[in-house]
Amino acid sequence: MGAQEIITLVVIGLLAGMLSGMLGIGGGIVIVPALVFFMGFTQHQAQGTSVATLLLPIGILAAYNYHQQKSIDYTYAIIIAGTFMLGGYVGSKIALNLDGALLKKAFGGLLLVVAVKMIFFSKS
Repeated sequence: MGAQEIITLVVIGLLAGMLSGMLGIGGGIVIVPALVFFMGFTQHQAQGTSVATLLLPIGILAAYNYHQQKSIDYTYAIIIAGTFMLGGYVGSKIALNLDGALLKKAFGGLLLVVAVKMIFFSKS
């Protein structure tokens, strides 16, 4: 791995972390497209790498800041985390059995639907 690749990965990580801390987005909205477009990953490789990134205490410092402001509902967080774990397992099994081109289109379609809904149909 060369210096340019390391720098690109550092920028991707910082951007994903900042946007996650600011907007609460999963790193996948930043990490997956960045790995596909800038690092030449397949959709499967990008999604797998993004999921692996989230394994350990990625959000610990951001969560600490939200905790300080009493902005975390731990009951909800625990329920979501547990089911997220199960859903991640099932979802990865499904994704790994799909064609990469179809998976990329599904990912892009989801981002598009979410963007249109948030831009044009959110209440405030």
